[in-house]
Amino acid sequence: MAHELRQPDPESHLLLERHRELRAIDAALADLSDTGDGVPRPRHTGLLTFTGSAGLGKTALMTEARARAVAHGFTVFSGKGGEKEQELAFHVVRQLVQPALAAMEETERRAFLGSWYDIVSAALGLEATGTARVPDPTGVRDGLDWVMTRLTMMKAPVILLLDDMHWADVESLNWLASFAHRAEDLPLLIIAAYRPDELPKEAGAFRTLVERHRNRPYSLAPLTSAGVARIVRDEVGEAAEDEFCAECWSATGGSPFEAVELAIRLGERRMKGTRDELSAMRDLASAVKGPGLLDRLHRLGTSTVRFAWAAAVLGTSISPELAASIAVVGREEAVEATEKLRSARILKDAPGQGGGLEFVHPLIATAVYRDISASLRVGLHNAAAEAVHAAGFGPTAASRHLLEVPCEGRPEAVACLREAAREYLCAGAPEAARRVLTRALQEPPLPEDRAALLHELACSTFLIEPAATVSHLRAALAEPGVAPDLRASIVYRLTQALAHLDRVAEAAAVAADEAQQATNPRIRLRMQADHFVWSAFRTDEPDSAARSRKLARLAERLTGRGLEERYILGLRAWDAMMRGEPRQTVLEYAEESLRGGLSWTAENRGFEVPVSVAVAFAYCDQPRRAEEQFTKGLAECETKGWRGSHLALGQTLFGYIRYRRGCLTEAEELVREGLRTADRVEGAVPAQWFAIGILIQTLLARGRTEEARQLADDYHYGEVVPNAVIYPDPRTVYAELLLAEGRNSEAEHLLSEVGEWLDSRSWRNPAWCPWQLNLASAVAATAPDRAVRLAQDAVKRARDFGAASAIGQALHTEAEVTGGPASLDLYTEAVEHLERSPASYELARALVGHGAALSRNGRLQEAADRLYQGQEGAVHCGAEALATRARAELSAAGLRPLPLRYGQTDTLTAPERKAAEMTAQGLPAAVVAKALSLTEQGVTRLLSSVYRKIGTDAAGLARALETFPRPRP
Repeated sequence: MAHELRQPDPESHLLLERHRELRAIDAALADLSDTGDGVPRPRHTGLLTFTGSAGLGKTALMTEARARAVAHGFTVFSGKGGEKEQELAFHVVRQLVQPALAAMEETERRAFLGSWYDIVSAALGLEATGTARVPDPTGVRDGLDWVMTRLTMMKAPVILLLDDMHWADVESLNWLASFAHRAEDLPLLIIAAYRPDELPKEAGAFRTLVERHRNRPYSLAPLTSAGVARIVRDEVGEAAEDEFCAECWSATGGSPFEAVELAIRLGERRMKGTRDELSAMRDLASAVKGPGLLDRLHRLGTSTVRFAWAAAVLGTSISPELAASIAVVGREEAVEATEKLRSARILKDAPGQGGGLEFVHPLIATAVYRDISASLRVGLHNAAAEAVHAAGFGPTAASRHLLEVPCEGRPEAVACLREAAREYLCAGAPEAARRVLTRALQEPPLPEDRAALLHELACSTFLIEPAATVSHLRAALAEPGVAPDLRASIVYRLTQALAHLDRVAEAAAVAADEAQQATNPRIRLRMQADHFVWSAFRTDEPDSAARSRKLARLAERLTGRGLEERYILGLRAWDAMMRGEPRQTVLEYAEESLRGGLSWTAENRGFEVPVSVAVAFAYCDQPRRAEEQFTKGLAECETKGWRGSHLALGQTLFGYIRYRRGCLTEAEELVREGLRTADRVEGAVPAQWFAIGILIQTLLARGRTEEARQLADDYHYGEVVPNAVIYPDPRTVYAELLLAEGRNSEAEHLLSEVGEWLDSRSWRNPAWCPWQLNLASAVAATAPDRAVRLAQDAVKRARDFGAASAIGQALHTEAEVTGGPASLDLYTEAVEHLERSPASYELARALVGHGAALSRNGRLQEAADRLYQGQEGAVHCGAEALATRARAELSAAGLRPLPLRYGQTDTLTAPERKAAEMTAQGLPAAVVAKALSLTEQGVTRLLSSVYRKIGTDAAGLARALETFPRPRP
C-alpha cells in the first residue's frame, strides 16, 4: 500500500493551517529583501513574533522560516531558550553570536571586536584579556548592540531566529528588548516564538516590546478536526474513517505535535483508521505524552533511561559524552541508548551541533526531567556540575547545576560559585551573580571567607538593589577579623550605596567613624577623603565651615604622592571654588591633584572627585582644560564598559561646560544624550537630576520656556529636593524657570531659601550658584533698592573669586536692576569682563542689554553697534529668543535689523536642505522619510545635523533657511 512506503514528514504536517503565519513570514522576508543592498528604506517591520501553548507548532514555523530565509540567500543566526538553562546569563545571545565568531581566527576575532573585546568577551563566553574589568550592564548591552550591528552589516540581510523565548535567560531578553528597536534601521529581521503564559515576571521589557509593537504577536490556534484528519490520513491512508479521525482530534486536542506523533505511530502499527482500532489509538495517544511517554521510555532498558535522564539534566545542548559520564554508562551502552532514543522519537540530532543531541520536543524533555526522583535528580545535578567543570565548560555552566544541589558546606562548591559570580559580573550580569553568591552563602562558606563573600554579594546587588547592598555590607563589617584592605573596600562600597539611596549624611558618618578607627595611615587618609567627599555633597551638613578648615589644614601638608593625597587635594580645589576663594587658589589645587593622575575608574573609588576637579576648571574660566579632563575621563569609562550612570553624568556635565561657553546647540545635544543614557539605567536618579537641571537651563537660554516646563513636569523637577548636592542647584534652576514664566513671587520665595542655605555653609561663589542675581531680577519691580544691594553683593563676591565670566554676569545684573544712565557704565564694564571670558552667551546677553539701554538713553549709533554684535552672538550660540529680542530692539529704535547669518563656513548637504525645507513647510516626518527613502529615525538624525549646523531648531528653521548658504554643487 502507498502509505506503507511513505516516509513520515512531521515538519510539513506541523505547518497545516498556518497560511496566515506563513504569509507573514514571506511578507517580512520580502520586506527585508528591499534593504539587502544596505541602503536604508522604510520598513514595515523588523520584528515578527509567534505565540501559543506547548505543541502548537511554533518550532516548526521557525524551521520553515529558516528554510525560506536560506532560500532568499539570507544569513540566519539562531538561539533558543532552555527550561533548565534560564540561570545561564546571555545563554541565548551566545547561541546567536558564537558560531559567527567561532568561524574567525583569534586575531581576526580580536580585530573584529576591537575595543569592545574585553567589554563583551565574558558575556559571549570568550577569554578576556582584562580579567579584572567589570563593565556595567548598560555597557555590555551597548557592546552587544555593536557586535550584532556589525555582524549584520557584514552578512546582510540577517535573520535572528529565537525559539522558546519564555525560557530565555533574563539578560538575553533584556538585551533583545533594547536592541530590537534598531532592527528597523538595519537589514535585519527578528523572528521570535514563545509561550505567553510562561514568560517570567522579569521579562517585562520583552513583553512590552512584542505586545506594543505595531506587528502584534501571531497567536497560533489548535488544528481543526479537518487538519488532524489530514495528518492521520497522510500516514494511514485515505480510507481512514471520519469517526476515527474525529477521535484522533479529540485525543490530541488539536495539538499539531501530538497529532503528528500519533499519526506516525499509527502508521508504524499499520493501522487502517477504522472504528475497531479506536481503543488501540487511544493507547498510542497516551504514549505520546505524560505517563504513556514515560512507560515507553522505561521499556527501552535501564541504561537507556539513565542516559535520557542525564540528557534532561543537561538541558538543550546535550553532549553524548557528558550524558554518558553523568549516567555512568559505557561508550557502547551510550551509543545503543542514543539509537534507541532516536528510534523512539525522544532524542534527535541537534542541527549544527557537531554530534550533539536534543529532545524532539520540549514537552518530552520536561516529562523526562520530571520522571527523575528528587533524590536521584540531586545526584545527577551534582555529577553534572563535576563533569561540566572537568570538561572545561567553566564555572558558570557548573554553577547552574550546583543551584539544584542541597547545601552541604563544601568549600569547593563555594569556590566554584564565587568564580561563577566573578564571571557574571564581568559579563555585566549582576542578577546572575547575586543568585550564585546567595547560594554560596547558604552552603555556607568557611568563617574566614564569609566577610569577603558578603562583600562580593553586595557588589552584585549594588546596581539592582542598593538597600540589600547596605544590609550585606553591614553584616560583613560585623564579621570578626576582617583584613584592613578588605574592610576599607567594604566601607567604601557602603558609603556609595548609602549615597545612592540619598542617605548622604549616613555615608559621611560611616567614613568618619572608620577614619577614627583606622590604624594604617594610608587607610585613615583614604577614609578621611571619603568623609570629606560625602560631607561636601550632603545638603544638611551641620558645620560646613569647620569641615572646610580641617580640609584646608590637611591639604596644606600633602604633596600628592598617592591617590589618597590627590583626592584630598582635588576636594580642596572644589571646596575653595564653592566658598569663593580666589580663582588662582582653586586652579593651583586642581592642577596639583592631577599631577600624579586622578583616574575616573580607580578600583574602589568614586569618580565624584575627578569630575568635580574637571568642573572646577570650567567655573574658573578654563573650559578647554575642563573638556580635556572630561574627554579623558569619558574615554576611560567607555574603555572599561562603564556606560551607565557614569557615562550619563559625564555626558551631561560635558554638556554643562558647553552651556557655560555659550555653545547651546551642542550643550542641548550632549545633555539630552546624557539624559537618555540615565533614563535607561535602573536607579540612575542622581544622573537624571544633573541632566534635567542643565537641560532646563539650556532650553531657557534658547528661549524654549514651554519645553523646559514640560521637561520639569515630566520628571517632577522642583517638587522634591534631594539630600545630595546637585549642580546646578535644582531649586535655583527651578526658580529660573519660574522667572521665565513671570512667576516672580514664587521664585523670590525659593531663592531666599537657597540663599539662607548657601550662606549657612559659607558657599559664596556666584559662579557656582547665581541665586543673588536671580533674586535681584525677581524683586527688581517690587523692591528695587533690595535688588541693587543683592546685585552689588554678588559683584563683590564675584570679584573676590576673580573669574571674568562671574564678574561680567554679576555686573550685567547690577546694570539691569539699576537702570537709567547710571547703568551704562556697569554695562560697559560687564561687556569688557565677558569679552575676556569664554562665556559667549552671557556676552551676547550683555551686549543686547547694553544696546537696549543705550537706545533708551538716545545714543542710537552706539546702541546699533552693541545690538548688532549681540544679535550675531546670539545666533552663533543658538539663543534664538535673544536674537529675536535684539531684532526687536533694533526695530524699536528705528534701525534696520541685519539678516540672521547662521554659520560662517558650514553648509548644508543636499539631503539636509531637502529635509529641512520639507520640515519647514510643515510636512510630517513620515512624508519626509518616504520622499527621501529614509526611516523616520533617519530623518530625525538628519534634522539634528541641520539644527546643529545652523544653530536653530524647528521653530526657526524657515527663517534660517532664507539666509543659510546653499550647498555647493
